[in-house]
Amino acid sequence: MTALLDQLRASRNQEEGGEEPRRPLPVSGMLAAVLTLGVGLAVVITLTLVGWIAAPRSALGQGLPGVFRTACQLWLAAHHAGFAIPGGRVGLLPLGLMVLPATLLYRAGLWMARDADLRLRMPARLPKGTSKDLANARRRAQIVLIARAGISLAAPYAILAGVIALVAQNEITTPFLGEVLLSHLLLAFVTTSVATARTIGPWKSMLRLLPERARALTVGTAVALSILLAAALLLVLGAIVTHVGQIQRLSDLLSPGVVGGALLLLIEGLYLANAVVWGMAYIAGPGFAIGTGTLVAPTGVKLAAVPTLPLLGALPDSGTSPPWVMAVIALPFAAGAVAGVFVARIAPTPALETAPLWGFACGLTTGAVAGLLSALSGGPLGGARLSAVGPSPWEVALSVALEVGVAAGISAGLANWWLISKQSIPKLRKARPLPGHWMDATEADTQPIPVIRDEPQDDGHVIYVDPYAWDRD
Repeated sequence: MTALLDQLRASRNQEEGGEEPRRPLPVSGMLAAVLTLGVGLAVVITLTLVGWIAAPRSALGQGLPGVFRTACQLWLAAHHAGFAIPGGRVGLLPLGLMVLPATLLYRAGLWMARDADLRLRMPARLPKGTSKDLANARRRAQIVLIARAGISLAAPYAILAGVIALVAQNEITTPFLGEVLLSHLLLAFVTTSVATARTIGPWKSMLRLLPERARALTVGTAVALSILLAAALLLVLGAIVTHVGQIQRLSDLLSPGVVGGALLLLIEGLYLANAVVWGMAYIAGPGFAIGTGTLVAPTGVKLAAVPTLPLLGALPDSGTSPPWVMAVIALPFAAGAVAGVFVARIAPTPALETAPLWGFACGLTTGAVAGLLSALSGGPLGGARLSAVGPSPWEVALSVALEVGVAAGISAGLANWWLISKQSIPKLRKARPLPGHWMDATEADTQPIPVIRDEPQDDGHVIYVDPYAWDRD
């Protein structure tokens, strides 16, 4: 996508016979937004056409206009914008589908930053010896410039998405215009801001834009979430392998065919990210629901009739869980312990009682992000019983905050104490007593009288000066 923009720019330069001046940032953002939407819709329309050819023609609407509206709705769903349907709403959307627009927006953000010469306006490093105030002012200017770049692409991107939402309406599904504008604005702003910051230098340079304490919390939160999501992924994959027979039976009931089976496999892969977040909620303790009145948690499983999606065949059977399953609740504490060490190492504090508070703050930020992921991974799937599917965001946020926060507070306090003591011990070992007065008999027996060695003279002699000679006069 960015190569296309570069080719257009190069051809224009050759026609004009000179170097074209850099475009203003809003103009570059508008071009990047238009091209991102065009490429994204082209990909989604192609996949929708394949499904329309393989499936019954009435499944995706009447004729090519119906296929185009369905593709537009899939593109909006890729940004996690819900739909209203008769009798309810659809909010359970695949998180994996967000990879497509996020990747396109990231590439567009890199091109926009290069096209507007943002790297020349925000170098990563300042000359050595620069004052701290000047460095902080430079960092604030960089953050402001990154935010301007993000909104320059996100604003036109959200406006164009609103137009697509109006076109995508039909008799059955109606996109929520407010969700469309907000989801496109946030996704475009975040990905473009990250891409713009990436032009400064390596990922470490991006972290240096944050103050030390905020950087410590960011890294600690990322470490804790990475451990939780990795453990959840292993849990989900283990459940899939264990219940592969049930998953195969559900797939046979649908009889999708070759092309339909490939599309069904693609849909299940896109929903795998949702399943991983549900696994994190299971590890944290609250678990998740597959409809009202159901629960899948370490304490027990209570299920009713579930939708015919082969991936749901990996769910455990209803009943009391084995006692050893409760051991998974120890994983959030382990994640918090590791995250607390990172928080203390990045930003140690001389006040030993302050470090546990920052460790607990890392737990609060981890809980907030876990709650946000839980809200994105679940949602209604129509009305009636399927109006509640997925984990409860506030329950997951509270559980993760307490479990990770307590462990991170303890480990941060211990790690901070170890770092402070480790830094002070060498200083104590290297410290030597100052020489005493020359008249002190005890010091005179153990310490030589200090002298000052003068520069050699022309004849090769060296003169030594007694610094205490004035005291004997």
